[in-house]
Amino acid sequence: MNRLYIREATPGDVPLILRFVRELAEYERALAEVTATEEMLLQTLFGSGAKAHCLICEQGEEAIGFALYFYNFSTWQGKYGIYLEDLYISPEYRGIGAGTALLQHIAKIAVAQGCGRFEWSVLDWNEPSIRFYESFGAQAMSEWIGYRLSGEALRNFAAG
Repeated sequence: MNRLYIREATPGDVPLILRFVRELAEYERALAEVTATEEMLLQTLFGSGAKAHCLICEQGEEAIGFALYFYNFSTWQGKYGIYLEDLYISPEYRGIGAGTALLQHIAKIAVAQGCGRFEWSVLDWNEPSIRFYESFGAQAMSEWIGYRLSGEALRNFAAG
């Protein structure tokens, strides 16, 4: 079996990244909510002032998954943290350690950069992912409730 290799994404990976995003959204039963385009991802991931980072996991010559993350900040800790926006491994490659490898890669980045935490969200029905995360010591933050403003609600609130 070929070894896993993790690398930073490049602008040439944008079609692959969008494919993975769509596959993840389909798995999460939300494909219709994907509005990202290749042009949007090219600008937001690789354009001037890009604030998100993307990793590609490969086995041999085959790209098998990706992780996308960005930095946040904890005022309580006085440190940056890393927030994992997306983690996706193609179904036929699950169970070979690719997800663990991507998460460990990001954890090493967080430790090397003095981050105070590494966090992410998971859908409450996604039992395979929940079991996976808990298998290496991740803990659900049940005391926090996530909130989101988007679309028309965001625009209306911003307009006052």
